[in-house]
Amino acid sequence: MPLVTAVCRVERLLPDSGTIGVTAIDKRPVEGPVRVRPLGLRADVQADRKHHGGTDQAVYAYADEDAAYFADQLARDVPPGLFGENLRTSGVDVTGAVTGERWHVGESLVLEVTIPRIPCGTFARRMRVDRWVRRFTEEGRPGAYLRVVRSGNVSAGDAVEVRDRPAHGVTIGELFAGITADRARAVLDAGRPVPPKVQALLTTALARG
Repeated sequence: MPLVTAVCRVERLLPDSGTIGVTAIDKRPVEGPVRVRPLGLRADVQADRKHHGGTDQAVYAYADEDAAYFADQLARDVPPGLFGENLRTSGVDVTGAVTGERWHVGESLVLEVTIPRIPCGTFARRMRVDRWVRRFTEEGRPGAYLRVVRSGNVSAGDAVEVRDRPAHGVTIGELFAGITADRARAVLDAGRPVPPKVQALLTTALARG
């Protein structure tokens, strides 16, 4: 059964050599229910709010299956929160999730898949792996950001059910790899509301032709 295996939020801000000077990437699992509202998990923060957070990137989900793949590749543990994710899932095809599909989590929380995570220098410094951004990109297992459709609580062990999947079929993996103009039009032609961050990716794809 698809479920949430860990709920993570910031443990503490860490010094970082980037332009902000600190990072909130240090997420750790917490026990018990956590309230999730339009800007994310209660008591979670983002240091670089220009590139992280906001309503279209309120929650970041990463799959146990993809974490296990990287653990094997890197010969090290990839515990929940290491990649800065808020939700670690099992049995959910996060890379194959369709942008716009809705996840019903636990008793009341509803999340909508938006865009893939784009690796950055902060992530590379966190991992301390040579050419990490390039390597993470080439593996094509980015995890997904989600917006909050209906606020609610989330706990480890909550079931995840996809109840609404757009017919256009454009996945997080496609967006991450570089969506074509035709596929971008398919999303727009579906007639569903498109969040701003998704719209930006589609506009870029259309401009490339």
